[in-house]
Amino acid sequence: MPAFDLPLAELERHRPEPAEPPDFDAFWRATLDGAASGDPLVSVREVATGLRLTRTWDVAFRGFAGDPVRAWYSRPAAIPTAEPLPAVVEYAGYGRGRGLPHTRLTWVNAGYAHLLMDNRGQGDQYGCGGDTPDPHASAPGGPGPAVRGLLAPHTYHYRRLVTDAVRAVAAVRALPGADAARTAAVGNSQGGGLALAVAGLVPDLAAVLVTAPFLCGIRRALDLTDASPYGEIAAYLSVHRDAEQAAYRTLSYVEGISFARRAHAPAHFGVGLRDTVCPPSGAYAAFNRYAELSGADPRKEIRAYPFNGHEGGDAVHVRRQLDWLHAEWGTAPGPVSPRPA
Repeated sequence: MPAFDLPLAELERHRPEPAEPPDFDAFWRATLDGAASGDPLVSVREVATGLRLTRTWDVAFRGFAGDPVRAWYSRPAAIPTAEPLPAVVEYAGYGRGRGLPHTRLTWVNAGYAHLLMDNRGQGDQYGCGGDTPDPHASAPGGPGPAVRGLLAPHTYHYRRLVTDAVRAVAAVRALPGADAARTAAVGNSQGGGLALAVAGLVPDLAAVLVTAPFLCGIRRALDLTDASPYGEIAAYLSVHRDAEQAAYRTLSYVEGISFARRAHAPAHFGVGLRDTVCPPSGAYAAFNRYAELSGADPRKEIRAYPFNGHEGGDAVHVRRQLDWLHAEWGTAPGPVSPRPA
């Protein structure tokens, strides 16, 4: 697929004004206040994984409406839990669940405490499944998460999922051996959109690493691509022809550009310029407007991959993320191999 979005020089200047609802901040303040009471943790149980170098705990924490949300929490086995480690909260992609505890080991092998959040009501499309139901998914909408409850902001699936993502940060900070002052949000695709939302809603987040973020520049993306998940929204509106304005209003409350404008944390972005799943103009719009309303002036960087699609820089980009976060936190684990150019 050749490049289909704006040329790179235009992407670097792309700063669309999001159509923010006037009560955007009040909506999220009320939503998060309704989920913030009590101990964030429901249960923490160490599990056997067959791995000698990693310890893992099966965690349940309180998410939206106090619903229990599952996660895997892992640490390097050689480091006592009494020694706090910087923490990375990772969010999975669209249709995925948390899977099995041995499948995501990059961050724990880099020396961090790692929490991988399950996606409520997802997990049936890719990977090895999920363990968190969504008891509130009864509002009108299609079968896919992108359209569940689409006709009203209070019933939309992503109101619940973003709230879970914010509560995951509170959960990891309450777990043994996590350094609450050094907590990063990390994700790709849907996970990137969630990480960006967390950056806008958690003012003391220490870092955010976002790749190919979903829910950024939503209106433009719906005009550019029929690929899922945006294609699911378009398919729904092709049947429910009078629902367009209601859907746009709902989507304005989860627009990643709006979250990015409110962020404080240092940020690392990655984008494939041939990405037809999450068009690159959305990532650039979020990057270019990042932190403009927060009064912060954080370090930020974006890496573009001109010949790549939704996979972006793949393992090369992950290595760049590791280098960037090690440099940000001073956590480089001794001698390292040559960094990618």
